[in-house]
Amino acid sequence: MIYNLWTYLSFIFQRANWLSLLDILLVAAVVFAVLYLLRDTKALVLLRGVLFLIVVISLLSSLRVLPAFSWLITNTLPTLLLAIPVIFAPEIRRVLERIGRTGSVFAQDQYTSEMEKIIQQVVRATRRIAEKKYGGLIVFSRLDSLHAYIETGVKLNAAVTPETLIQIFYPKTPLHDGAVIIADDVIAAAGCVMPLSASGVLEESPDRSMGLRHRAALGIAEESDGIAVVISEETGIVSLAHDSKLDKYVPLDELQARLTGLFQIEYTPRSLVSRFITLFQGISE
Repeated sequence: MIYNLWTYLSFIFQRANWLSLLDILLVAAVVFAVLYLLRDTKALVLLRGVLFLIVVISLLSSLRVLPAFSWLITNTLPTLLLAIPVIFAPEIRRVLERIGRTGSVFAQDQYTSEMEKIIQQVVRATRRIAEKKYGGLIVFSRLDSLHAYIETGVKLNAAVTPETLIQIFYPKTPLHDGAVIIADDVIAAAGCVMPLSASGVLEESPDRSMGLRHRAALGIAEESDGIAVVISEETGIVSLAHDSKLDKYVPLDELQARLTGLFQIEYTPRSLVSRFITLFQGISE
């Protein structure tokens, strides 16, 4: 058997050329893209399970001593493949949304002196909200429009000041439980309803301080390129949601630098290559 396998591999390598190498690289790129787009989702776990079942079933169906099982698999496998889009419907939609947002990937995220002042005001407000353990969720709008979520809240169009943000998140006030959305350099709305994350990332966390606000922060980071600052009402701990991930326990001394760094990202071909390499390294770890 080993001899036959070696003969088969030798036959393949003898026929290989630069087109074959290009073909393999393209397939690898597609697989990498699919795995990257499905990161931090339940679909990745399901995909691993499906691939494992396919390998096991393929090996069993290839055995000639199991003709009935081979017939069953041969006739039911096409049906199972048709069922995959139904099972993965929410994840497929999320992947398509991410692909759709790549159309603006070469646009430059605007970072102005006004935005720098807004970040300073938000950090000051966050510090005071965290000290008093009021709890809060502040979302920065970037390239993706958050108009649909602004419509779910109370429109304010108010200047971004620590006093306004603290008053909004003061306990038992009407707007306390919703999110504040900052767009076009103003507080566009407060009391907004955010989409809850369905990725299961927070379900795996044993930390009880990760509640509904954290699910909402991660949810908006999954649905858009928005940046969410979330303050725990139980502990006062600050977390940062962006790029479909949640950075827990962000020190207040680092919050301004972290926000500034996210807004100063310039999407150019060179930076995209760097980000691709960084992402590949992160997935391979």
